[in-house]
Amino acid sequence: MESPTKNNWRFRLHEVIYESNTSAGKAFDVGLLFAIFTSIIIVMLDSVERLHDRYGSLFSLIEWIFSFLFTIEYILRLISIKKPFKYVFSLLGIIDLIALIPSYLSIFFVGAQSLLVFRALRLLRVFRIFKLGHFLSEINFLTEALKGSVRKISIFLMTVLMLAVILGSIMYLVEQRENGFANIPESIYWAIVTITTVGYGDISPVTPMGKMLASIVMLIGYSIIAVPTGIITHDLALAARQKKELPESCPTCSREGHDADALFCKFCGSSLFV
Repeated sequence: MESPTKNNWRFRLHEVIYESNTSAGKAFDVGLLFAIFTSIIIVMLDSVERLHDRYGSLFSLIEWIFSFLFTIEYILRLISIKKPFKYVFSLLGIIDLIALIPSYLSIFFVGAQSLLVFRALRLLRVFRIFKLGHFLSEINFLTEALKGSVRKISIFLMTVLMLAVILGSIMYLVEQRENGFANIPESIYWAIVTITTVGYGDISPVTPMGKMLASIVMLIGYSIIAVPTGIITHDLALAARQKKELPESCPTCSREGHDADALFCKFCGSSLFV
């Protein structure tokens, strides 16, 4: 693919789509945010039955116009950069793709257009427009911490599931069928609802033994409900200790606005860490 230079169309297109420090780039980003916000409002209004009956065809037309425009925008983002896969697998690239998919799913699945509200995720671009890019870096930091917690939380969930299977099976033996525990899957459902402290109340024990077992399940639920929070908090603290804190300003020239992974000042060349 031809490298973007100031003299070719790809560079100019990249400047408009990706750069928010130019007048054209700002106008594009503001227009994009307005289009995203408007399309979300249309989806919401279309879900109101009275409005859908009266303006359903108009709403559908507007939704497809926005979908067509967003599809063109996505394609332009791919062709305006040298390595398009870098964008496809970036946070904003994944969000843009997720926002597009429901439009085309609605062709095959009735009601899928309601998922168009995922376009709200694209409003994250407001951080870039208003020079709040450090918020996106913090999102990446949180994502990395959550990735570190996946294995521990998976083991925890497997343990909870095994508890629910065992306790549900016991409850099936203890309670009578007419009390709602008609089979083992129903009893496991009750155990999960009780352990997670949701407590719908659609199934509840009646016998003294069943109530005693339910009390034990409730206490177990309260004792383990905070475990995932503790796991994530620990990994967040660990990631924060490993993260190198970047000074707000250069110790030599006092200029700000450095990249999150910068080692040297981009204005005077001095080390940011003295």
